[in-house]
Amino acid sequence: MMHKALVACRAGVGSSLMLKIKVNEVVKENNLQLVVEHSSLDGLNGFDGDMVITLIDVAQELEEKKVPYKVVGIRNIVDKEEIKTKLLEALTE
Repeated sequence: MMHKALVACRAGVGSSLMLKIKVNEVVKENNLQLVVEHSSLDGLNGFDGDMVITLIDVAQELEEKKVPYKVVGIRNIVDKEEIKTKLLEALTE
């Protein structure tokens, strides 16, 4: 089953763009069934996917707000092993 994720941060510029690049590398290297989009948090309005990938502090805020998406919080945006582990966990839930 193909999943759709939004990589987002508050501004949607630096950190989330870097995170999107790393997520795409992990998706490709591991043949994950995941399509990745990128935006600021404003992009959540109207997002029709099932997962949000963001920085750990933003992830905690989103979980507190009970957003209707699976939230994946990443501590180190260049750590592909962390990204892989958390994506595999989220995709198998």
